[in-house]
Amino acid sequence: MNLESRFWLSRLPKPPKILKRIEPVLIERKPDLVLVVGDVNSTIAVSLAAAKLGIRVAHVEAGLRSFDRTMPEEINRILTDRPGRTISLLPKKRPIAHLLKEGRPRESIFMVGNVMIDSLRHFLPIAQQSGIGDELGLKNGAGWRRFGVLTLHRPSNVDSTEKLAQLLGAIDAVAAEMPVIFPVHPRTQQHLTQAGIKHHPQLRVIPPVGYLDFLCLLSKAKLVLTDSGGIQEETTALGVPCLTLRENTERPVTISQGTNLLVGTDPGKIVAAARDTLAGKGKAGRIPPLLGRPRC
Repeated sequence: MNLESRFWLSRLPKPPKILKRIEPVLIERKPDLVLVVGDVNSTIAVSLAAAKLGIRVAHVEAGLRSFDRTMPEEINRILTDRPGRTISLLPKKRPIAHLLKEGRPRESIFMVGNVMIDSLRHFLPIAQQSGIGDELGLKNGAGWRRFGVLTLHRPSNVDSTEKLAQLLGAIDAVAAEMPVIFPVHPRTQQHLTQAGIKHHPQLRVIPPVGYLDFLCLLSKAKLVLTDSGGIQEETTALGVPCLTLRENTERPVTISQGTNLLVGTDPGKIVAAARDTLAGKGKAGRIPPLLGRPRC
């Protein structure tokens, strides 16, 4: 492991339990290859355990970069892509340049397309049968009512009570015009409870929902507000307007071609962009090639 990798590893939080528990499994099973996906703590934990044991790692969604190294996910991406003998499986062309610049050998890089969107396309017909709309009162005799979806989980947005209150103040202005469904992440719920932050009655804070229910909500929403990376791609694939509450993104194609707009965390900009979208003045995007129909 090179010096830079050791530096970023030192900035990781205490290794999750999976790092300790996966190693005995790998020793017992002796796999030829370990497949890891994305940029969460489990991704880096399993890839490190495999690298220590000399097992090859294949990283799905390799090469994505926000270039914001204050984000825990960015550190996870960098380290997961660094161990020697890693096979990089890319969702699109741009990350190839990122990996080559970081010294990855070209023969270890393969563009395989976006498996997350393949899954979305496969499960969307099933998700459309979800009863979540009836459960939340989002449907009437004429069909679906107008509503929005909100997700917030990034530490930079939710760990500061002041920042979280500012963001929800902006969302309140959107909720005054239509219901906004907020399946709340556990870390976000903890900060909401501790701070006692109040919100508009039409900002509907609900427990986390399953993939099919959430996919149904995304597909029917008039507007999605999020700080998630994956949701930026899912909304682009669905053709649903998305406002990303961050200053950067590791998925720039959703902005250059898709329905995503990077609005940052300034409440005034969030409210203005939301109102433009609801008034039909928002961004008209298209579905990029690798977010289109699944491959045969």
